[in-house]
Amino acid sequence: MSENARARWQRRYESARVRDADFTTLSGVELAPAYGTDDSEWPGEFPFTRGLYPTGYRGRTWTIRQFAGFGNAQQTNERYRMILGRGGGGLSVAFDMPTLMGRDSDDPKALGEVGHCGVAIDSVADMEVLFDGIDLGDVTTSMTISGPAVPVFCMMLVAAERAGVDTSTLNGTLQTDIFKEYIAQKEWLFAPEPHLKLIGDLMEYCAANIPAYKPLSVSGYHIREAGSTAAQELAFTLADGFGYVELGLSRGLDVDVFAPGLSFFFDAHVDFFEEIAKFRAARRIWARWMRDVYGATSEKAQWLRFHTQTAGVSLTAQQPYNNVVRTGIEALSAVLGGTNSLHTNALDETLALPSEQAAEIALRTQQVIMEETGVVNVADPLGGSWYVEALTDRIEAEATAIFDKILAMGGSTLTSDQPARIAEAVRGGEWLVTRGLLRGIEEGWFMSEIAEAAFQYQVALEKRDKRIVGVNCHEESVTHELEILRVSHEVELEQVRTLAARRTARDDAAVRAALTRMVDAARADENLIEPMLDACRAEATLGEICDALRAEWGEYREPARF
Repeated sequence: MSENARARWQRRYESARVRDADFTTLSGVELAPAYGTDDSEWPGEFPFTRGLYPTGYRGRTWTIRQFAGFGNAQQTNERYRMILGRGGGGLSVAFDMPTLMGRDSDDPKALGEVGHCGVAIDSVADMEVLFDGIDLGDVTTSMTISGPAVPVFCMMLVAAERAGVDTSTLNGTLQTDIFKEYIAQKEWLFAPEPHLKLIGDLMEYCAANIPAYKPLSVSGYHIREAGSTAAQELAFTLADGFGYVELGLSRGLDVDVFAPGLSFFFDAHVDFFEEIAKFRAARRIWARWMRDVYGATSEKAQWLRFHTQTAGVSLTAQQPYNNVVRTGIEALSAVLGGTNSLHTNALDETLALPSEQAAEIALRTQQVIMEETGVVNVADPLGGSWYVEALTDRIEAEATAIFDKILAMGGSTLTSDQPARIAEAVRGGEWLVTRGLLRGIEEGWFMSEIAEAAFQYQVALEKRDKRIVGVNCHEESVTHELEILRVSHEVELEQVRTLAARRTARDDAAVRAALTRMVDAARADENLIEPMLDACRAEATLGEICDALRAEWGEYREPARF
């Protein structure tokens, strides 16, 4: 008789590593690691609806990865030390707007923006200060940046070299997701094709040289923050991921080698059960497409690993202490949905960058969930709930309908229920999803879909069909004004002075030569990572590297639409 699903899961669980911890209720009741019937789906089993691992969080809890960055590298380094010293498990770097746009701090377009929404990074020297006293070989680091992600990655790599770290052992995540920039966040440098070339170069380099590092974090967070529905966030994000898989295949990379280097980044909004269902559906959809369409044979290549951030857009300036409750509920939905790492927003983030006290409360929110609530004891505790399972199926169906629209925009007559035929087209070099993505970006389809969803939600708020406490109901309050973090203008002045001093001290001829070699490599369609690393080693600035490529590739300007 064949082994049933429960027995198969039990065998895998018993051979897996489990933390030495108390897995009983507060009253001392012994708990099973997972619950279900003999033939129901179990955690760690394809298509991974119930989680990637048979042990759930008994094997390993999620990584507490607090997103932080403000002012200059020294100030942010101090915040990182605080986060790590108080129990944070990894770092997540927030960059200021000039850095996100590939501009130096002394660029006229950077005036007034230096250090205000994240940390200012102009060169490798700033990266060295940013991670001073932090072992990059020991701490996983996520960097939330897409347009100039590749040169920023190169700067981090050189900083690690100078600190004596074996860069082949680095682990972490670089966002690099340019599709979502055109769809939602609007922080790009070039047209899509040059950006995709850089991403392909990075995928090749990491697969060959830094196997544990994840060069792409496909981001739904910014799509949801722009106003999409949960199903749109899920579908647009996974479609972007399929596009990057097609990019890897177009480079001749082995899907079982490069796919484990793809990770995802989702929003945890305030609708508790819808978010849990979204996370469960995401794993299931991704696993099926990876196996049935893109030919992934290993479990790791079929896994959808994701980071979650609680919803910044759900925070309110009115009665800001309510944001602690919202964040706690959103964080719990991410945990019950099986997130692999998590950032919890601070109560004051709708007003300013988090104060140290607010950042600590956000960190403690995760720690209370992890240490006190018992949610780590059982894998997918809501699995089998009629409501959650039905909602998971519903969101999957809505996402599938959106995939079919994207395929149609790319000129395909195939639909999601024909995976074998889509796989055959892919094997023939037809990048069906990528074509649909590029067409949708060109025509503004994604943006219009998000705008319509945001409009419908705003109408519901105005009519009070949807309610936000402190905004359109329960508006009376004794809440006093918060003391918020303010970045001094002196930060910008000092950053500009420091940048000028570094330019004076470096070998300008070496910088010019390195930039010339990088541009020559771009013209020859060679992999740009090594030439870009050499430019960073010569102390070329971020703006100089990006400007050299802007001169070669041009800047992208979004077509006007009315």
